Amino acid sequence: MSTPAIEISGLTKDYSLGFWRKRTRRSLDNLSLQVEDGEVFGFLGPNGAGKTTTLKLLMGLIFPTAGTARIRGRSIDDVGMHRDIGYLPEQPYFYDYLTARELLDYYARLFGYGAADRRERVARFLERVGLSSAANVQLRKFSKGMLQRAGIAQAILHDPQVVFLDEPMSGLDPVGRREVRDIILELKQQGRTVFFSTHILSDAEMLCDRVAVLVGGKLQGVGSPGEIVSIEVSGMEILFEAREGHPLPQKLAQRAAKTGARYRIEVPEAELYTALDVLRDCEARILSIQPLRPTLEDYFFRLVDRQKAAAHAVEVETR
Repeated sequence: MSTPAIEISGLTKDYSLGFWRKRTRRSLDNLSLQVEDGEVFGFLGPNGAGKTTTLKLLMGLIFPTAGTARIRGRSIDDVGMHRDIGYLPEQPYFYDYLTARELLDYYARLFGYGAADRRERVARFLERVGLSSAANVQLRKFSKGMLQRAGIAQAILHDPQVVFLDEPMSGLDPVGRREVRDIILELKQQGRTVFFSTHILSDAEMLCDRVAVLVGGKLQGVGSPGEIVSIEVSGMEILFEAREGHPLPQKLAQRAAKTGARYRIEVPEAELYTALDVLRDCEARILSIQPLRPTLEDYFFRLVDRQKAAAHAVEVETR
C-alpha cells in the first residue's frame, strides 16, 4: 500500500489574545485527514475558517499547539521534507523590480542548480505558465493573473511531488482563473499531488477529486464533491420552445420562466411525465431535461449557517 501524500492527525492551533495573553482563540481544532498521492484535493471554507493556518502549519511557518502531520511519509518537523513540496501563499510578495526571469533564477539558486541548469529550467517553466513573452518584464507591471502564474512557476520550479496553493484563484478575472485551473490540471496529469485552499466553490467542483470543508476551524466533511452534497435529485428542469398558435396552459405558463423564445420550468421529479404530457399536447419542442441536485455551494453555506446557529446558542447559554 502506497504512502499517502499528506497525513494530518489531530492538528490544533490556539492563539493567545489580550494584553496579558491569558485568553486563547482556537483557529484550528483537532484536524485529521489524509490526501492520497496524485490527488487534486480542495480545502474549502469561508474566510477565517482556518485554511491558511493549516497551510502555514504544514509548511512549518508556525507551530501547532497539538497534533502532527506528515508529507510523503516525513514529519513536518523534518526540514528536508521541503525539497519535495512547492508552496504558493495567498498573498506572495515578490520584489517589484525583478523580472520574471530574475525571480525564477533566484529561486533556482536556492535549490542549488548550476548556471546552465538554471537557464534551461527558468525558460521551461516560464513557457509552462505562459510567461515566456513577459520573461524580461518587471513584476510591478504584471497583472494579478500574471503574478499568480509567476508564483505557481516558483512553486513548481524544482519539480515537487506535492504542491500547496493558498487561494490561487482569489482576485483573478475569468481568464486568469482558467489559466490557473489549466496549470493545476496539468500538474495532476503529471501525477503530482495538488492541495489547494479556496472559497470559490465552482473551481473546487471542477478540479477536485476530493474536498474537505472547514468551518470555524473544525472539519465538517471529506469526500468527492458529489458525495459531499448528496446525490438526491430535488427536481427536474425542462427547457422547451412553445409552438406558435399553441398557447401553454395557464397553470404551466405561470410557473415557466421565459428567455427569448425559450421557456424553462422546474417540476418535482414525480411530476416530470405529467408535465411532459402537457407539453406534448401543446406540441412544444423539448430542448433538454436536467436533474436538479444540490451544489457544493449549497452544502457549504448550509454548514456555515449551522455553525453560526451553534455559536449563537452557546453565546445565549453563557449569558
